[in-house]
Amino acid sequence: MVKLHKHTEPEPIQEDELDEDLSIHIGTENSEHVEPESDDNDDKVYFMALGGLEHVGQNMYLYKYKGKFIVVDCGMGFLEEEIGAGDVQYCDTKWLEKRKKDVIAFVITHGHEDHIGALKYIWPKFKKPIYCTRFPAEILRRTFRGIELDFDPKKDIIEFDANGATLKLDPFTVETFHVSHSVPEAQMLIIKTGAGKILHTGDWTFNDDNPIEPGTDYARLREIGSDPKLIACACDSTSVSRQAIQTTEIQVRDTLTQIMRDAPGRVIVTGYSRSLARIKMFADAAHEAGRMAAIKERSNPNPVPYVGLPEFREIGIDFKYLQENDVYEYSEIKDLPAEKQAIFLTGSQGEKFAMLTRLCRGQVKEMKLMPTDTVVFSAIIIPGREQDVSFLYNKLAKMGIRTHTIYDTDHVHASGHAGRPEMERFYDMVHPQVSIPMHGDYINEMLNGKMAMERGGAKHMMLVRNGEMIALADGAEPYVCETIDTGFVVMEGETERSANDQVYKNRKKIASNGAIFVTLPVDKRGFLKGTPEVSSAGIFESDATGFMKRQIQIEITKAIDALSKTERKSQDNLVHTVQTAANKVVRASLGADKKPQYSVHFVQK
Repeated sequence: MVKLHKHTEPEPIQEDELDEDLSIHIGTENSEHVEPESDDNDDKVYFMALGGLEHVGQNMYLYKYKGKFIVVDCGMGFLEEEIGAGDVQYCDTKWLEKRKKDVIAFVITHGHEDHIGALKYIWPKFKKPIYCTRFPAEILRRTFRGIELDFDPKKDIIEFDANGATLKLDPFTVETFHVSHSVPEAQMLIIKTGAGKILHTGDWTFNDDNPIEPGTDYARLREIGSDPKLIACACDSTSVSRQAIQTTEIQVRDTLTQIMRDAPGRVIVTGYSRSLARIKMFADAAHEAGRMAAIKERSNPNPVPYVGLPEFREIGIDFKYLQENDVYEYSEIKDLPAEKQAIFLTGSQGEKFAMLTRLCRGQVKEMKLMPTDTVVFSAIIIPGREQDVSFLYNKLAKMGIRTHTIYDTDHVHASGHAGRPEMERFYDMVHPQVSIPMHGDYINEMLNGKMAMERGGAKHMMLVRNGEMIALADGAEPYVCETIDTGFVVMEGETERSANDQVYKNRKKIASNGAIFVTLPVDKRGFLKGTPEVSSAGIFESDATGFMKRQIQIEITKAIDALSKTERKSQDNLVHTVQTAANKVVRASLGADKKPQYSVHFVQK
């Protein structure tokens, strides 16, 4: 039978469905708060995520052994629309900051923003060494310089060989080995302790036709996967529900070549700026089709404090992933006939300031879209970006521009994440005692764990939430030994706010219910000395005239005049009276559920 840990309410499972030695832990919305164990339990190693479970992005994982921590990845999250504002979001690290002296290092699996993008905000709070390969190291150095972050590029960022390395981070030893992904130099990690070994996959797929670097180190993967001391595997779940066999970069190249041969004018390809293999395939396709390949550089030539497509082209050339004549800048080829141009640019996710979005809005002076253009979306849609991408699809269609997407054209994109065929192959090689699904929505994490048990022979599945710490030991049943409150921080300009900040709560309330602003002219005894001034945002049409405004003024005046001398002395009472009086008018006009935000100011007369 399946043994379920406390604080879960699973669907009933028949006793004959699973082996009685198997166990599944399912974290729920109402999981109990579990108090921490003593660090005297040195026979165990612990896993916890501050971000990266039950969602895509914002990856930040902790491993603890003998009271010491290593942090694996430190990524940005995708802004949630209901927050109402902000530029970026990332994990709240207050809990870890209290244990800063016990944090040994940050270890980075690869150079995507959802794995390294938050370091510029979080690293200054810890100032511990960052271990990574040269590709993410170069991104971080340029980023840190761009925002004038105080760091030592040699001491604070420590590079290791992308083909494999062993990092001595006492009491941990971390071995890395190469795996295929959609950016160069992606790594899996083998985290070794006296309590056993854990395989942390990072993001991965089995794309053996990657043209710019070797494929996955299958020999090492089989070796670690068959090690009886492999107590757990924390595995990427992003695309486990995909049924089709992985498209390769070579297939994408061939598809782009055919599209470029058939297109009457320019071919514009939009994709991820860090995908150097895709940019290489784009360039090869253009050359095969008789076109000149270029990137669309930024309109503003001045340096900016982030690493974008022009910088990734430079890094690709510096690291020999691209040849200098593979891809030019648009300014160098713009005078060629349209049928000779192939242009790679950003904007596959409809980002506000990305080049394709700005082109669709007519905001780029030096380049205009034309009906003879063909636009290829060489990317999937990241969850949460559907509305923004839909705007691009519809805008391009209205302009008469032909598009190719994953929905209508085969092999325009090769994913960096394993689907079901690759996951099955993975668990044919990897046999952990415990499965810890990570980095994916809930259903994909569950599918991952189920496959690990059925195909990989795992005895236990720990389907946990951010903030639940798992205790692991060789041959022992895992359990949640501690829970902490987790969340995320939103950076707005130079201000950090939690997602529960009252400012955001007020903005969300105003967005759905509007706001009313009242100025009360009163004397020191609380008596009105004139007509209350009333204005609004999203409640009535005019601040100068209107029936609703006048009725609110009348109701507020009547309500305050009805107060006793004692009641009117308290400004809190006056504020409450204003809200109650105004609500009578608003709800009568707009419905009983309307609850505007109020701001009441006093002017002493």
